[in-house]
Amino acid sequence: MIRLFAKGWALWRAAFLAFAASLALAGCAANTSPTDSSPDEIQRAVYRHDGPPALTLFTMVSNRSGAGAHTSLMVNASQRVIFDPAGSVRHSAVPESGDVLYGITPRIEAFYESAHARATYHVIVQQIEVSPAVAEQALRLVQDNGAVGQTFCTQSTSSILRKLPGFEDMPATFFPLKLSQSFAKLPGVTSRTIYENDSDDKQLAIEAFTVAPPAADS
Repeated sequence: MIRLFAKGWALWRAAFLAFAASLALAGCAANTSPTDSSPDEIQRAVYRHDGPPALTLFTMVSNRSGAGAHTSLMVNASQRVIFDPAGSVRHSAVPESGDVLYGITPRIEAFYESAHARATYHVIVQQIEVSPAVAEQALRLVQDNGAVGQTFCTQSTSSILRKLPGFEDMPATFFPLKLSQSFAKLPGVTSRTIYENDSDDKQLAIEAFTVAPPAADS
């Protein structure tokens, strides 16, 4: 019995380590920001999008295995931010504190999506409109959550969603696709998928944005 337990534990541990490695490659990695942006930097970056209050779930999926690899959440409330738990897409033009990215203009949103979509991964973008009160609650929750440890991107996102009215039935899960599939069942969700063929190295996309940013925001 002990031998069987030890074998089972070894198999589970190997599977978990493989899963963690896939998340690290996709973007659910250790926080790459050495320090948080200052309150002044964050305040200067505040962007108020003129669209309706909404939550947008980003799910990064491996083109090779079809497995989910990273989860993040954009909140459009009194300001628009992206909660990118344990994320690895960071840029000097985008203030960040506690895994929350600020100043998410259309140009920054496009940069964020494009940095994740590449030859080895595609991005599922799911949006649902919510009441202003729910959007503000989501904004407070992501700001209060703090930085997230490696491999906890989906767990932290699902935990936040489950605290919101109308999202209580979201699964408490570590698996991006499970959360995405449950999110898709909510009434009113719209979805699009982004495929790109650029290099697997996200850093190249980040550097390209620095050299030649997309057109100015409209």
